Amino acid sequence: MRALIQRVRYAKVSVQGHITAEIARGLVILLGIGHHDGEEQAAWMAEKIAHLRIFEDEAGKMNLSVKDVGGAAIVVSQFTLYADAQKGRRPSFTEAALPEVARPLVERFANLLRAQGLTVGEGVFGAEMLVEIHNDGPVTLWLER
Repeated sequence: MRALIQRVRYAKVSVQGHITAEIARGLVILLGIGHHDGEEQAAWMAEKIAHLRIFEDEAGKMNLSVKDVGGAAIVVSQFTLYADAQKGRRPSFTEAALPEVARPLVERFANLLRAQGLTVGEGVFGAEMLVEIHNDGPVTLWLER
């Protein structure tokens, strides 16, 4: 499982002009599911992200989590995080899980974040989405499990 996490001041996801998720301060989590991912990876990733201290405290140090600041999250499924562009010019996505495996695991991950106490919005699995991200910092982290 791979996650590209961006700390944001504002973010929204739209599909065909319809807003599916919108948050102020929080995290946008672009989530990729690989062939060997399951409940263990989803649980680890949700717990880790909910408690990552990447928001600044009153002294300007990254000491607070998204939970600490009352932030929210948006989860967007992104199979392209498993792109392999080592050969040729067109990326291969053979390491990404098939939709029938990935979709329920993305939903499970979002629900695990909710269980951590976060408000969570989601993109639409498999849809052509427009993701608007106002990256704060910028702070962008890559996690893999």
